[in-house]
Amino acid sequence: MKRFATLSVLAVATALTISILTAGPAGCAGFSDPELKAFDQATTVDVATVRKDGNQSKPAPVWFTMSADRAQLLIQAHKGSWKDKRIRRGSPVIVWIGGLNGPSFVGKAEITKDAAVVDKILTDYPKKYTMNALVGPSRENFESGDRIAIRITPVKDLPADFSSAPGTPAPAL
Repeated sequence: MKRFATLSVLAVATALTISILTAGPAGCAGFSDPELKAFDQATTVDVATVRKDGNQSKPAPVWFTMSADRAQLLIQAHKGSWKDKRIRRGSPVIVWIGGLNGPSFVGKAEITKDAAVVDKILTDYPKKYTMNALVGPSRENFESGDRIAIRITPVKDLPADFSSAPGTPAPAL
């Protein structure tokens, strides 16, 4: 009986470890099927950061693409923008898919120089935004440091009725 109990504990521990490792960062299950569908239909996402005082910033619509495995949102911004400064400080981001009435979530944002992320942005943006291909980011923008690549990993879904409220406390992680 004792051997069976030890094997049961080991099996549970193994299953738990596997579920944590496959769930992604911080045990987050990633994007849901409805969120992925919303991303497929959206042309922009609205992104707000969290100010030093803990309040939401005003959301801004931005172009986006997804990582190859569709587990992360990829955007870009101007170096020195408030988005850049707050993300460097560790601010979470609040994202609305397809507009401020769309599905929303809190994500962990990180600025990255990962060549695969920059390449994905540079490859996908002209395909997705063909009318605006001349005004999108260029490799030179990233190499000069004028633009930054941002990778956003979902951490927490927000309620369907969650709305933008700049200057009010951001949702807790």
